Amino acid sequence: MGILNDDAVLIEPGKISGDPTIVTVNCPDESGLGSTLCRIILEFGLSITRADFSTDGRWCYIVFWVTPDISSPKIDWDSLKNRLLSACPSCLGSFYFCLQSNVSKPPSLYLLKFFCRDRKGLLHDVTKVLTELEFTIQRVKVMTTPDGRVLDMFFITDAMDLLHTKQRQTKTCDHLTAVLGEHGVSCELELAGPELESVQRFSSLPPLAADELFGPDGFDNSGSSSNKAVLTVDNQLSPAHTVLQIRCVDQKGLFYDILRTSKDCDVHIAYGRFSSKVKGYRNLELFVRGTDGKKIVDPKHQANFCARLKEEMVCPLRVIIVNRGPDTELLVANPVELSGKGRPRVFYDVTLALKSLGICIFSAEIGRHSTLDRQWEVYRFLLDESREFPLASLRARNQVVDRVTKTLMGW
Repeated sequence: MGILNDDAVLIEPGKISGDPTIVTVNCPDESGLGSTLCRIILEFGLSITRADFSTDGRWCYIVFWVTPDISSPKIDWDSLKNRLLSACPSCLGSFYFCLQSNVSKPPSLYLLKFFCRDRKGLLHDVTKVLTELEFTIQRVKVMTTPDGRVLDMFFITDAMDLLHTKQRQTKTCDHLTAVLGEHGVSCELELAGPELESVQRFSSLPPLAADELFGPDGFDNSGSSSNKAVLTVDNQLSPAHTVLQIRCVDQKGLFYDILRTSKDCDVHIAYGRFSSKVKGYRNLELFVRGTDGKKIVDPKHQANFCARLKEEMVCPLRVIIVNRGPDTELLVANPVELSGKGRPRVFYDVTLALKSLGICIFSAEIGRHSTLDRQWEVYRFLLDESREFPLASLRARNQVVDRVTKTLMGW
């Protein structure tokens, strides 16, 4: 395996303020690499405004034009470059050699536990710190006590793989203490062992809620007739590839959704162009092949792939509000990749939306739910009543679903 230099990933700032930053990746190819790179870019709070990529199956060349999301004004570009380099399938110097040598080893799971006085927006503020420190939230348990205190337990993994060091642990607790301020009481961090398995357990969804969330009625929870995708398959334009032309409403993570779905459906993209947004829509052109390296000519295969791709583009997330006894619960779900990974920054965006509405979260959980054809990551938020949003009101509930959906989709 050869060693690449840092030029495998180049980051070029925009020439003037407001211009997108250009990220170029030039390295050996592997299955699902494009999806992995898009995931990392999303984890840093960036939106992909354009993209061009090509591969011959051995080497790939990808160019992303990216801009920070409104909620992520500060980007650590050096850290982004390091993460992208570590995802490339070759050893990239001594630092990246260590990362690559452990690529098959699952990341260590840590339990971050803190106990403090509750306040509006607390959960999002903590989530923001963890996201900026490049932690991935795998599971969470949030419980509010009758005296207005909150016990938060975050099960996290570290993208830097440094949480076993005292310096990284101290930095994490210091950042959290700065956010909690006078509200903070205690903060603990430990390796999550088997004895904590019961704490991670996810309470099962009520059957009626599961039917509403994962049934056919949940396919397009926006209710907007314009939120559609048009796909055209052509086997005449290219002698070696099936050409897939897509016109779809724009949304955050659209390019990621297309690449992850193609990877999970064993469709290999040899060349693609993700064009700039025009009147709220994106146009894409993909040159694809099946696992046998040939065109996709089987009508059933074409239909199944297009149907799956359309569903993932139109409705990559499900958002509903249900009753949980006398209380009100917000449910958010997204498909899990075949690799076992969920969608980036969902917990961040949902807590941001609820904070902007002034809604307090009484308890929260993240877990997995399996249906007949796939696995889902499910986020459960038990919401506190407020005078601004009396959650017994259908109008207030619709406002919550609308704000959460728009935040998740970048609308």
